[in-house]
Amino acid sequence: MSPPLPLLTAQGIAKSYGPVVALRSVDFAVAPGEVHALLGANGAGKSTLVKILAGVHPADAGQVFVAGRPVQFATPRAAIQAGIATVFQDPALIPDLTVDENLRLGPVDRQRFREGLDRFGLAHLDLDTRVRDLPLDLLRLVDLARAISREPRILLLDEITAALTADQAERVFELLQDWRQQGRAAVLITHRLAEVMRACDRATVLRDGQDVAVLDTQAVDEHRLIEAMLGQATQPVSSDLGSSRARSTLGPAVLQVEDLGWNQGVQGVSFQVREGEILGLVALEGQGQDRLFQLLAGQRSPTAGQIRIDGRPRRFRSPYDAVRAGVVLVPGDRQLAVLPSQSVHHNLALPLFHRLRRWMGIPPDEGRRVAEAIRRLAIDIRAGSQVRRLSGGNQQKVVIGRWLVGGFRVLLCFDPTRGIDIQTKREIYRLLRELAGAGASILLYTSELAEIPLVCDRVLVMHAGRIVDEQEAATATEASLLTAAHGLEVAP
Repeated sequence: MSPPLPLLTAQGIAKSYGPVVALRSVDFAVAPGEVHALLGANGAGKSTLVKILAGVHPADAGQVFVAGRPVQFATPRAAIQAGIATVFQDPALIPDLTVDENLRLGPVDRQRFREGLDRFGLAHLDLDTRVRDLPLDLLRLVDLARAISREPRILLLDEITAALTADQAERVFELLQDWRQQGRAAVLITHRLAEVMRACDRATVLRDGQDVAVLDTQAVDEHRLIEAMLGQATQPVSSDLGSSRARSTLGPAVLQVEDLGWNQGVQGVSFQVREGEILGLVALEGQGQDRLFQLLAGQRSPTAGQIRIDGRPRRFRSPYDAVRAGVVLVPGDRQLAVLPSQSVHHNLALPLFHRLRRWMGIPPDEGRRVAEAIRRLAIDIRAGSQVRRLSGGNQQKVVIGRWLVGGFRVLLCFDPTRGIDIQTKREIYRLLRELAGAGASILLYTSELAEIPLVCDRVLVMHAGRIVDEQEAATATEASLLTAAHGLEVAP
């Protein structure tokens, strides 16, 4: 007896964004009655593939089939009409509209939507609530209820459980079990391998934009999945940055964090960063690392614990308080940190403007500091009349250079090299080592594990809002970091 025809098939899918190749001839298939995991390290191409299957982006090459029929989706609505519903990593809801107003923007069966809310424990949700006033976990479930209200044959879930509590995630697993029994198909992207082993029948693994394995979850364990995601890249990364990463003599603790907590997102986190040290932080998506940085940068107020700067307790009521204490942030999304219509010079001088009487005109001494930051970071200012005209790498240099001009005691870097070219990455690595050599204290979160041995002295691993492991960066491997990040015990 021949196997059933796949409900969803992708053949030879390729996608590039300028010089960045996201997918290279990926093959993928999901059978009726199957929950199929899509796995890979950060940047492997998982979300890009989902967006192509959902009609958000066109593929550069390849073909998608639904129940054996070739399809081309010009819009997400075309994918919905073909029976594909998607819950993206970021909720596809407009923040300034109410839930009810969002529902009017697309085809939604109100009765089924209400049944979905009831299924997820949200029967009493007020649909007149503005989306921006709902917590992330409720937004994900609202988005999921909207998706299943369309009665799709194929459900694509991108990191749906990352923001959910255990009981909320349990309801999602129950939905997937029902989906399987009804002969429908679901694709689950998750970094939580225990969920893959529990909820999924097979797993397709992507690495560097290619499909490298299709594994039966009943025949493998979690460590085998990690091996497939990493390939042979389990040794410490070597680089000619070795001389610049040599550890200098460290001074006293500058940043001390003691039992820091925020609701369920950050729980009992303690660590210190010494003068001249770069402390790395590794975590899978949705493990509390973003909340931790928000607490340290004054964007949120902790519900427990204490932050000390140079031994002095500090309570930040706003980012301005943190900056005044010398704690500055380079955020993961550089678009949140630049004034796109202003010049490179004004963006670099932004920390100084609270001391200036007017916006225009940078005094000569500050002007020299701005010019030195441009020189030191090799910022291309040929299109510098507006920062938005710069490349992504040069925009990131501006964000970092701002604090060379303004000064700091602790530099918080949240994925500072995400989405920039390799040469600019190396320039930023070198700068961070130079700053540490001059006595700076730096906390660096990165989604690229290969960066850890290049630039850090120590590395902490965060899982489920807690610090679960600490390793020496020089001897840390991608395998040891990824194993700890999944909440598994690292072998000696």
